[in-house]
Amino acid sequence: MKNNNLLKLLPVLFGFFVMGFCDVVGISTSYVQKDFNLNETLAGFIPSMVFIWFLLLSIPAAIAMNRIGRKKMVQISNVITFVGMLIPFIEYNLITCMTAFALLGIGNTLLQVSLNPLLTNVVRAETLTSSLTAGQVIKAVSSFCGPFIATFAAEKLGNWQYLFPIYAIITLLSALWLLSTPIYETQEKQQASPMGAVFALLKDRSMRILFLGIVFIVGVDVGMNTVAPKLLIERCGYAVEQAGIGSSFYFVCRTIGAFIGSFLLVRMSDSRYFQIHIFAAIITMAILWFTHTTSGILLLVGLIGFTCSSIFSVIYSAALKSLPDKANEISGLMITGICGGAVIPPLMGVSTDLIGNQTGSLAVIAGCMAYLAICALLLRKVETKQ
Repeated sequence: MKNNNLLKLLPVLFGFFVMGFCDVVGISTSYVQKDFNLNETLAGFIPSMVFIWFLLLSIPAAIAMNRIGRKKMVQISNVITFVGMLIPFIEYNLITCMTAFALLGIGNTLLQVSLNPLLTNVVRAETLTSSLTAGQVIKAVSSFCGPFIATFAAEKLGNWQYLFPIYAIITLLSALWLLSTPIYETQEKQQASPMGAVFALLKDRSMRILFLGIVFIVGVDVGMNTVAPKLLIERCGYAVEQAGIGSSFYFVCRTIGAFIGSFLLVRMSDSRYFQIHIFAAIITMAILWFTHTTSGILLLVGLIGFTCSSIFSVIYSAALKSLPDKANEISGLMITGICGGAVIPPLMGVSTDLIGNQTGSLAVIAGCMAYLAICALLLRKVETKQ
């Protein structure tokens, strides 16, 4: 029986590796910007093509999933991702690249909406938390591998664009593995809340501040993923093919931070953890402004990844605790907040073009951190009321 459950669990967990593909947009932005000679403002819209769909599709996808089922929704996401990854390999230009990133974002949105619930159909309730943690670790490994796969494609296969068919093959394998795995889904009688009911939560001041906290912590995450290789290119003279180490180092430290954070949050309050880590991140960012060595940039980028690693979870949890009777609506709203990954990078691009270097991008990320510091102070008030 245990072996049967494991056979069902493994293809679902492998789906988390596909979920991590969206983070490759960080190093891909540098490649596309170089290939098509884009300025920073235009390059800033590349991550937006991936993350804007969390705003537009998260709640409709949850409603559709109630009708067609979780496994079918995961498979639809795999098909969309597979097609998206083939397009720029068949014909490589700016339009096909943007189309690929848009389809990657659409597929990833559907996957994030459906894969976590699907996991509940293959594990026991008492092992769900550990299974979700395992899934997030797999996703983090995928994020970490992305820049290395791009570098391997560029140096060993002759062109970074081979990244796309590699991702397409992995997605196809994931889809076929899941297709061959029978999974029984319990019928959900409860229907998803309409979009109006979800966005009505923003009338509550605390919920509004926490929602924007999600927007800005995702903005910090995507922003650092994007700016890390650019700092190495601008300040240390790295080639694009080697600069991906910045993104990979960021993801390694973020993974370590999330693992350690899971233990720290058992021993201290959410608000204390949040305050200590966000103010440490702000101090680290201030030092990064003036750092021009490879070791210094990697160390500071890694520290920001470490300190910000669990803030999303803290804000998400605080929102659920503030209105526990609205858990479904809050979950939909918080996933929608991932659209921060679409909003912040274009602002970084505009700021960088105005200033003339990547300090402009760092300034925008620092502004996001300043808001998160306010959010951390609010969280203590929320905890006091509970």
